[in-house]
This record gives sequence, structure tokens and C-alpha cells, in this order.
Amino acid sequence: MAASKKVVENSNRLRYVRALQRFQKSMLSYLSNSDTLTKEKYDKKIENALKLLKRVEESQIYKGELQDLQAHVNKMIAYKNSQTDIESIKEDILYSANQLEKSKNAKRYKKDKHSHSKFQDWE
Repeated sequence: MAASKKVVENSNRLRYVRALQRFQKSMLSYLSNSDTLTKEKYDKKIENALKLLKRVEESQIYKGELQDLQAHVNKMIAYKNSQTDIESIKEDILYSANQLEKSKNAKRYKKDKHSHSKFQDWE
């Protein structure tokens, strides 16, 4: 029995999102943990990670945080062809990755505002 078109699109989209996440995670790990960081090594790492990303078919992403992830990955790839020094690349990529994580976590956790007023009925 053949899978419906919608199921195939969803599975392709999921593969693409996981490939984006894998790309981002490997690059962030490299930038955070590398002792000798150079622009040439960064370019080589991008090329290797890009080979894995190219194997997956690009699909349309509709969710906001995943679009931000896609933009972040595209920014990392764009730095490969730039003349920017590696320290400013590292600083910018790690900062934008932190902002991406903060926006994800802000949706996930909700702080109780005025938590002291929650117990006023008990007094």
C-alpha cells in the first residue's frame, strides 16, 4: 500500500528539520570546543556538514522557530564565503544560537507572575 502524498511530505520535512538540527549542533560543538580555531578549518567543517545536509531534500517549513533555525543555518553557511575573521564569526553564531534557544525556552516555560497573589484566598 502506497503512502499518501501528505505522509511523504511530512516525513521529508521531518528529515530536513533533523538534518538542520544536526548541522547546527555539529557546528556549535565545533565552535565551542575547538582549541585551534581558524577560518580554513571552519570552511572545511562547513563543507563536510553541508555534504550531509545536501543529501536531504529541502522542504518548506512553516513553524516559526524552525524557520529561525533554517535562517541560522543559512547564516553559518554564508560566513563560509565571507572575509570576516573567525572570532567575530564565532561570537555572532554563538550569540544567535543562544537567542534561538532563549526563544524556544520562552515558549516552553511560563513564569508565574504575582505568585504571591495566588495564595491570598488562603489567608
